[in-house]
Amino acid sequence: MDPLRILTSTCGFFTRQEALGAGYQDKQITQMVRVGVWIRIRRGYYVFADEWQGADAIRRHRVRCAAVQRSLGPAVALSHGSGVVDHEIDAWGLDLSKVHVTRLDGAQGRVEGDVVHHEGVSVAEDVMETAFGRVLVADRCVVEAASRHDNETALCLLDAGLRSQLFDEQALMRRHAQMLQWPFMRHLHLPVRMADGRSGSVGESRGRWLFRLLGFPAPQLQWEVRDARGNLLGTCDWAWPEHKLLGEFDGKVKYGRLLRPGQSAGDAVHDEKIREDLLREETQFAMVRLTWRDYEHPAALGARLDRWLPRTRFSAA
Repeated sequence: MDPLRILTSTCGFFTRQEALGAGYQDKQITQMVRVGVWIRIRRGYYVFADEWQGADAIRRHRVRCAAVQRSLGPAVALSHGSGVVDHEIDAWGLDLSKVHVTRLDGAQGRVEGDVVHHEGVSVAEDVMETAFGRVLVADRCVVEAASRHDNETALCLLDAGLRSQLFDEQALMRRHAQMLQWPFMRHLHLPVRMADGRSGSVGESRGRWLFRLLGFPAPQLQWEVRDARGNLLGTCDWAWPEHKLLGEFDGKVKYGRLLRPGQSAGDAVHDEKIREDLLREETQFAMVRLTWRDYEHPAALGARLDRWLPRTRFSAA
């Protein structure tokens, strides 16, 4: 087995020096890149093309983060969106085109190649040691990443951070208050107040943001439907009990994720239809189902919801 494959099985990359140590010459390294067997992800750092092509955006960013940590050492800690990825928090909507680090040595902030160097107040309690280097704690990474994105993305990220259980709502509030005077932070007032770890997915968080943007009442989250004996019949993503409406988000992965051993996707869809009928019969409520496509056509979604929900206000947030 190529010894370089052993290296990529752990950190995802190998260096020029490691390739030389494995017996490759400079000309061979150049040739491997030229013919597309290897890919250079940054100066002196390489990956196998077949492994890279099979990796999703999150995996690729994680590998690039590890390479940057190897290169820059303890002078920096992963932060912002790169810290979010390192903590395995859902990074939907984040710009992962560059690796973000916070300087721990007082060096000036700058953009240098594939790395964004951030200046920031660094305290010992905010820095964690990992197998590949340093990373800022989860709540700080999430808040700083959210501050650099729009409010919809910010809410999805804050919900995901709470859902990860790496920090709680009190820690989020404290962190936001602590960083309130930092650049880019002021717009986070609303997403921080709305953040809720009960939001079970990015799709559910996006729905919550769109309901607010369209002026509809905020739903109750993870609303349980029980029969007369108190038996749980199902839990809905959203509910507006006062308006007799239940809501669910249907992402493409939902049914595949919930398959039982031996169950087909078609069986899962059929079972879900039976479940929905049972919930509607028990509550005598209507049920609205949203998909990713609905979020791309907010006016049409608003017209659908107008059948059941009043528009109590309008927000352009």
